[in-house]
Amino acid sequence: MKKQSAMNRDWIATARTLSEALPYLQRYEGATVVIKFGGHAMGDDAEMESFARDIALMSLVGMNPVVVHGGGPMINEMLGKLGVQSEFVDGKRVTDAATVEVVEMVLSGRVNKRIVQAINSQGGRAVGLSGKDGNLMVCEQTDPALGFVGTPSEMNPGILHTLAASDTIPVIAPIGTGRNGETFNVNGDTAAGAIAASLKADRLLLLTDVAGVKNADGDVVTELSPDQIREMTANGTIAGGMIPKTETALAAIDGGVRAVVILDGRAPNACLLELFTDHGAGSLIRAPK
Repeated sequence: MKKQSAMNRDWIATARTLSEALPYLQRYEGATVVIKFGGHAMGDDAEMESFARDIALMSLVGMNPVVVHGGGPMINEMLGKLGVQSEFVDGKRVTDAATVEVVEMVLSGRVNKRIVQAINSQGGRAVGLSGKDGNLMVCEQTDPALGFVGTPSEMNPGILHTLAASDTIPVIAPIGTGRNGETFNVNGDTAAGAIAASLKADRLLLLTDVAGVKNADGDVVTELSPDQIREMTANGTIAGGMIPKTETALAAIDGGVRAVVILDGRAPNACLLELFTDHGAGSLIRAPK
């Protein structure tokens, strides 16, 4: 009897959660949400399955999710297997002609198709592409010293609008094309921000390995304005690996994205917690109303 009573409480809690999510489901119907997927979650089968289920659910309830992924650890692993030596300038990998071939092979092949397969296995309809498809992401060389590393300079999101009209989920590898036919490796966060801005997305979710932006006391700040981000960066509160993410957030908001959220992609159902609950997840960054 006690076991049955506990089960009833679980069912009631589940029903209450679904009921509380209704306003958010209505709020995000038809909304475009760009999700940058990366970090350790990409290498864990259970976390990959959880992420894929979240994305499939978002699509099934009427949202337009767009996934942009990284794959640094997989690139490093393949470079090692192939014996391709890397040089570094100021801590950044030099992407020479041999390296960029491996980067494209890993990101557009192994990593991209694994995510596509995971989403499709959860009932979604995903297709894989890169920034080269449809000239989605045309790049300029970021720094000659870094070789084939690119910064998006022109975005052509027509192919993404076509996929959204057919309820298809794009899964995008951050590989761009140059104006002279070059192949460029693009930072995953940078690519996600540029794609979100080109779509004027409602949300950009940057999934990472930390809980969000932290204040001087080490506590996660749940909501910030661009001015607060700039102030925290200037005084050193935001430092290290968080700086590129907050810079991406600011550029995306300047480009027309309604809000950016930096959150822990390792947390179960992180995307759903952020979008469909009162308390959300991570740090939300948006301009004051």
